[in-house]
Amino acid sequence: MKAKDKIIGTVIYHNEFKSEYVPDRRTVVVWLPPGYKKSSERYCVVYMHDGQNLFDPKTSFAGKDWRVDETACRLIKKKEISKIIVVGIYNTPNRIEEYSYSDSGKNYLKFIVNELKPFIDSNYRTKPGRENTAVMGSSMGGLISFLLAWNYPEIFSKAACLSSSFYYDGGIALKLVESSVDEKNIKIYIDHGEDGKIFAQKIFCALTAKGFLIGENLDYFYKPGAQHNEDEWAERLSRPLRFLFPFEKS
Repeated sequence: MKAKDKIIGTVIYHNEFKSEYVPDRRTVVVWLPPGYKKSSERYCVVYMHDGQNLFDPKTSFAGKDWRVDETACRLIKKKEISKIIVVGIYNTPNRIEEYSYSDSGKNYLKFIVNELKPFIDSNYRTKPGRENTAVMGSSMGGLISFLLAWNYPEIFSKAACLSSSFYYDGGIALKLVESSVDEKNIKIYIDHGEDGKIFAQKIFCALTAKGFLIGENLDYFYKPGAQHNEDEWAERLSRPLRFLFPFEKS
């Protein structure tokens, strides 16, 4: 466990990040794994929503964070995942709209694709290709993670959707999958507790009907009795990280 209020690794805050697509400036926090400054390596990247909830309980909702730094460090050290950079995007008062398939949500996706990712790739030693770029979130953040990979598979090849609000907006994510005629070359992780169980299962079944295969480009996990909060997502985090970034020898 990390010492109280101490984040493992290095975090860099880009405050007041401005966009032409979304009106609210926001903080973007970048987590660099131990050893980053002393190496010349390039790293895979996962973009995560609700960025204030990822590393620091002082900024997180209800004082509980995802403990991303702890989990990533442990998995990297044990060579269970490849080395990664984590980009946390803070939410704003417009969170619900930006994390949905509304006009605000579509603009939020453009902000990430056209502004934030190029900024990260220009300022950090990333592996910028789609095969090394993922997105992750929970609740509405899980929904927008799915929508990002589904709509921009040429940029994001992987998405982890924890306890996702797939029911939102009339089940738009399910409708997109069911109406799709093009094969999506992406990997999707889906999990849930008792929250959103029905729609998560529907999404899983729809994806398998489109040719997604468990263990290859699809993973699914149900934790009976799990509640809808940061503690639960922190506990489950290692599974999607292993699925998205399996360790590869350099």
